[in-house]
Amino acid sequence: MAVIFFDIDGTLVTEDERGLIPESTRTAVAETRKRGNLTFINSGRTAFNISPRVKELGFDGYLLGCGTYIEYQGNVILSNNLEKSFCNNIAQKMRECCITPVYEHRDGYFFDDKCPVSDGLKHFMETFVDSGIDISRRVEDKEFIFDKFVVWCSKDTDMERFRREVSPYFDIIDRGGGFYENVPKGFSKATAIDVILRKLKIPVSEAYAIGDSMNDLPMLKAVPNSIAMGGAEVIYPYVSYITTPIEEEGIANALRHFGLI
Repeated sequence: MAVIFFDIDGTLVTEDERGLIPESTRTAVAETRKRGNLTFINSGRTAFNISPRVKELGFDGYLLGCGTYIEYQGNVILSNNLEKSFCNNIAQKMRECCITPVYEHRDGYFFDDKCPVSDGLKHFMETFVDSGIDISRRVEDKEFIFDKFVVWCSKDTDMERFRREVSPYFDIIDRGGGFYENVPKGFSKATAIDVILRKLKIPVSEAYAIGDSMNDLPMLKAVPNSIAMGGAEVIYPYVSYITTPIEEEGIANALRHFGLI
């Protein structure tokens, strides 16, 4: 029995406005599960932001928020909870750094109107509205708390202070273009894989990971059978196999190459 970990954007779903899931992907995921293999989502997205279309493909579990939240067969087996006072303190520090944050919780996003509005944030919010995602929640709400957060910096951002305030508690992942993802220390897509393999007593030799971007590196480096989607040249040096692009039966060809379908 093998276990396969999938990224979402650019791997299972096209990253353009269509958000297409190729029929070949649907068929391949169904076939590998029929053969007794286990399938998991391993994503930086938090739980509320996994669309029904993705879930309908069929997965045994979800490794979300860069390893901060893990479900297996509908049961929560790991959930990292940050203290509300700590979250409030981070939010205040981000205001003082003149940076643009979005705070991500498993139940939704929180925004801060006291921080600058970046073009990246505008695009995010427009995309959320189009997707039916609630953008009304704010840092001042009594239920404000987060699992991880992202920020955009600008010429006015105090980056030295940002790093000083954040780095003791979070791994700061540079996503490029002044955009940073901040994940609590000790958690990643790789640690989530380790939790699942230990729980299911599956050797890492039977683990496979498929991704398309630099933020998938922890996941790809955690397994011997690592797969890059065609067109994701930036991660080619780090994987054991390069499949075809997503719309050219990328997932199906990857699973076929390893004898998983």
